[in-house]
Amino acid sequence: AAGGIALSYGAHSNLCVNQINRNGTEQQKSKYLPKVYAKTDQSSKPQHGITAFLIEKDYPGFSTAQKLDKLGMRGSDTGELVFEDCKVPATNILGQENKGVYVLMSGLDLERLVLAAGPVGLMQAAVDVAFEYAHTRKQFGKNIGEFQLIQACDEGYVNSKDCAGVILYCAEKATQVALDAIQILGRILRDAKLYEIGAGTSEVRRMLIGRSLNNEYK
Repeated sequence: AAGGIALSYGAHSNLCVNQINRNGTEQQKSKYLPKVYAKTDQSSKPQHGITAFLIEKDYPGFSTAQKLDKLGMRGSDTGELVFEDCKVPATNILGQENKGVYVLMSGLDLERLVLAAGPVGLMQAAVDVAFEYAHTRKQFGKNIGEFQLIQACDEGYVNSKDCAGVILYCAEKATQVALDAIQILGRILRDAKLYEIGAGTSEVRRMLIGRSLNNEYK
């Protein structure tokens, strides 16, 4: 199983392609894929005054730095981007000036929905590997899959609501399944854990679900 493949697709298709599709001009849509957010109003609050930009690789002042050594998702490269006095034309603003946060947040629902498929795949991979190993690995003269504690590791399905609910449930279950599998064999856990953080933490997802439920009864 390679969780980094799903992450690379999710990051490119949602953080980049989906944002340009939702907020870009027709000219921008036909020309660009990458985007960047930058502070354009220094006097505003931290969450305001940010603008989304389209950056071309050959712009003066833009470069890439070191590749980061990560705990998980190592198949999906993450590196530092350097913007040293990088000048970007006004025509490359994505959405409205000082509204970059809205550009980012407007795509989170789809991002959460798409990324929820990743932990589902990791769960399947963990089960596939662990089940096979449990029936070939022998301890005390028999397969470890015959021990009662391993036979008892079966979880029911809970149906959560909304995009936040989907990725909240899938991400936390992926981590739990990986933890269960690690008792039998090991691996996958480092990739699964990221899904509890990316596209909003589990705490943020619970808040969104609770807020949505409260609004239904107002």
